[in-house]
Amino acid sequence: MKNILLLVHDDEGQEGRLQAALDLTRAVDGHLACLDIVAIPATVGDPHMANASAILLQDERAREDDHIANIEARLRHEDVSWDLCAATGDFAPAVKEASDLADVIVVNCALPTSARRDLRELATELILRSGKPILAVPEECRSLKVTGKAVVAWNGSAASTAALQAAIPLLQCAECVILIEIEDGHVETSARDAAAYLSRHDIHPLIRFERPRGRSVADILLAEIRERRSDYLVMGGYGRSRLAEALFGGTTRALLKESPVPLFLAHG
Repeated sequence: MKNILLLVHDDEGQEGRLQAALDLTRAVDGHLACLDIVAIPATVGDPHMANASAILLQDERAREDDHIANIEARLRHEDVSWDLCAATGDFAPAVKEASDLADVIVVNCALPTSARRDLRELATELILRSGKPILAVPEECRSLKVTGKAVVAWNGSAASTAALQAAIPLLQCAECVILIEIEDGHVETSARDAAAYLSRHDIHPLIRFERPRGRSVADILLAEIRERRSDYLVMGGYGRSRLAEALFGGTTRALLKESPVPLFLAHG
């Protein structure tokens, strides 16, 4: 995990994304690739709104040019390797196109105050579209404490396995790793096997088994985060497909909406 791709855009979540991406880049001694995206106005393509669309796009470009200048000025004083490039288009396709050589993509969990739908739901889109691990950062978050406490959600699925494996460089930095399995009768590969795998990477997690007892998976994981004062959560991520909803009951979406800590997500 050396190549970190960061979405750069003038929105409410930028500061949280930037700080988490810097913390991650320092922790893995990596390179931060910043992608600034100029969003195409929704009126583009409407012949009746051609003049208005051109003005809106010009304004958006000017705003992002100022934003780029501010970000570059800040990054010059940070102790990380970085570069910055720009693109124009919708967020998910633009980030995906830039992610071929990325090891992880840093975006926000959600931006409920944003008027742009594809920015609010960017994390769920990228989980499936990009094929890359996603670090989803809450809007109010201002750091990623890589050396802190990590919770790993385990259900034996291909997605949880992918997340576990992708997160190894992070988990090797953590002071404490808690591997939590929710016993619902459908776990094929035990958390004990996952713990044995981690031990070969010199990671020795505490294993916890929880029964649902009428609670949702998201509620169990949120309670674990709060009770343990965890700093981030690693879990398999699912997008918004019908099959994904059936398999995981909207857990990813619920955590993206409610988690107080960054989420490290991967899709098997």
